[in-house]
Amino acid sequence: MIKNILVPTDFSKQAESALKVAAQIAKKNDAKIYLLHILELPMHLADLMSSGASGPAPEAVFFMQQAHKKFEEVLNVDYLKDIEVIETVNFEDVTHGIINSCDQNDVDIIIMGSHGSYGFEELFIGSNAEKIVRTSKKPVLVIKQDCDIYNISDFVYATNFDNEDKPSLLAAYEFSKSIQAKLHLVWINTANGFKTTHETEEKMNAMIADLAIDDYTLNIYNDINIEKGILNFAESINAGMIGISTHGRKGISHFINGSLGEDVVNHAKRPVLTFKI
Repeated sequence: MIKNILVPTDFSKQAESALKVAAQIAKKNDAKIYLLHILELPMHLADLMSSGASGPAPEAVFFMQQAHKKFEEVLNVDYLKDIEVIETVNFEDVTHGIINSCDQNDVDIIIMGSHGSYGFEELFIGSNAEKIVRTSKKPVLVIKQDCDIYNISDFVYATNFDNEDKPSLLAAYEFSKSIQAKLHLVWINTANGFKTTHETEEKMNAMIADLAIDDYTLNIYNDINIEKGILNFAESINAGMIGISTHGRKGISHFINGSLGEDVVNHAKRPVLTFKI
């Protein structure tokens, strides 16, 4: 059951789309929304605010006032009516601010907007959504545009059917049931990791044999790499949503190996729900 939802916002169109989805889920679950704005102040002002100084600089006060005005505008929309929304301003960097807010407020899921990132920007900067997917212990639902989460009828969950993915698969199944969507489990077969249909089906069946799930499909999809396979399979069945687990690599291993979850989040047009293994 989802009771506490964290929605980071920069007051962009994508952040508003995420807030709309959060409102849909909050109404169904009688949940609270923690609306978090990270105020990225210049270094000297951030240090002053975090130090607890009794008299913050006029510039910092100005930024706070501007953020409060934005919150007032956001909270005055019809789709948030009758939902408890708690507004918070944080002066940490985006990643630490979001993760710490999760811990402080016993958050069940993070719902955030993203425009994605590509090419040079993706390699050297990455989107905030990508960074949160990499570090969050909580499920992260990434939204690119307005959508009705309860109008999604097909939910693709990509998995390698290893036992370590069982908890994430079960969490994906529970989410699919909560929005009344059919779950489509998919194995992406590539040339580098090729397995015969017989091998794959044996592994699929062995992994799900003791799981209490129903109303799902098992699928094998061939493509040039796993990311393209996930995106293309979702497109082929017109799925409304994609789910995937992530190991959350950091540092040099992340740079060398990349992260499938982050790549899918960046490049998918559909909502993507990620789970940390």
